[in-house]
Amino acid sequence: MKYDTYIFDLDGTLTDPVEGITKSFQYAAAAFGIKTELADLARFIGPPIRDSFKEIGVSDENVESAVEKYREYFSKTGIYQNALYPDLPRVLERLKGKTLAVATNKVKPYAKIILDHFDLSKYFAFVSGDEPDGSLSKDGKGEIIRIALSAVGGKNAVMLGDRKHDILGAAAAGIDSIGVLWGYGTREELEEAGATHIIKEAEEIFSI
Repeated sequence: MKYDTYIFDLDGTLTDPVEGITKSFQYAAAAFGIKTELADLARFIGPPIRDSFKEIGVSDENVESAVEKYREYFSKTGIYQNALYPDLPRVLERLKGKTLAVATNKVKPYAKIILDHFDLSKYFAFVSGDEPDGSLSKDGKGEIIRIALSAVGGKNAVMLGDRKHDILGAAAAGIDSIGVLWGYGTREELEEAGATHIIKEAEEIFSI
């Protein structure tokens, strides 16, 4: 394989969080009188949460309160309304010997809970996530990826993710990227963002 260090996105790449994330958004939006359909909220899997709330009409002054309402539901219920992509444990097992880390826009404690829940923590040397105030993702995902790389001493690294934020963040961090099509981004989105590679199935990692 071409790479020695693999940085994985979480939502839409390792796990499918659609139920928990969309229901958490809907719960928070309702608190501000905003009606939403769950099917319309899947597009918010991946981007920074504050940007997503602004997009559905939450005012700037209410964004932090909306984040609090989101976490009120997510921390107790939504975090477990999640599913593991079935091919990923086998792929992670085959990647033993490589350096693996996670870089996610999700707040780090939540990411760790999810990885523990699915028995994935054993594969990763480090988990890099956002701060509760969103300070690390305010300019994109690059800083979160850089923190992961610095922590593991990553050399010859690549970022895997399903959204443009992963691809653009990898470029900002100075590494290659693999766009994955089993998540919530389209091929067009990943191509426009400049993905180094795009794969349909997790096993294709080994052919790069």
